[in-house]
Amino acid sequence: MINKPKDWVFSDPRLKEMKQDYAAYSEEDFKVWKILFERQMPNLPKAASKAYLEGVETVKFTADRIANFEELNEILDKTTGWAVQVVPGLIDDDLFFGLLNNKRFPSSTWLRKMEQLDYLEEPDMFHDAFAHMPLLTNQHYVDFLEKLSGIALRHIQDPWAIQLLSRIYWFTIEFGLIREEGELRIYGAGILSSAGETKFSLSDEPKHFPYDVRKIMNTEYWKDHFQDKYWVIDSYEQLFDSLSEIEEVLEEMLKQKMEN
Repeated sequence: MINKPKDWVFSDPRLKEMKQDYAAYSEEDFKVWKILFERQMPNLPKAASKAYLEGVETVKFTADRIANFEELNEILDKTTGWAVQVVPGLIDDDLFFGLLNNKRFPSSTWLRKMEQLDYLEEPDMFHDAFAHMPLLTNQHYVDFLEKLSGIALRHIQDPWAIQLLSRIYWFTIEFGLIREEGELRIYGAGILSSAGETKFSLSDEPKHFPYDVRKIMNTEYWKDHFQDKYWVIDSYEQLFDSLSEIEEVLEEMLKQKMEN
């Protein structure tokens, strides 16, 4: 039995009780998934975090089958109690953080076309599923995601606060690196879904810094090209344990803005 989210998840008109229509996927959709999967997966055994690789096995992703959310939710419910919530695409901050705070990962169900294999302005299902969902099987990772979103909801009316917290999300969940057995590995979904940035992020070209909440919250990020800097955690426990510091630095930065 899948855990039910709070009532507002079903009542919010922006969701419209959306579901994945698996039977509607075309032959091209399956080809796109297979091409992207087979192009990126061989790069990851020596590049991705151990937790991600274990997660791929747990959620049973393969090149020949587009991720099936109904099957996936059964697996996630048994591992961390999370589930995937279908959304129409990019959604408002309050709904995005609200879903995460209720252990629901928002995901689109559409896949890019063949002519979009190398460039896509808006994240599609391959990014949402292939890159994000295997790590939803890691308890410290999802606990961090849930609590960070709770902090965001408490400040949802303050755009500056959301911008600061979005920097944390960006440089961890989307573009974070982790050091495992002395080697840099990837856990950020924005990198895991990009063959080019997978290679680039682990190279000597960008700068690598130890995870630092204050520095991250004072750093803007890029949306249209590779990052020029990445922050490296030592463990997913470190991410979760940093939540109190995130709140402290956030309050400090908000107070400074009011005084200036």
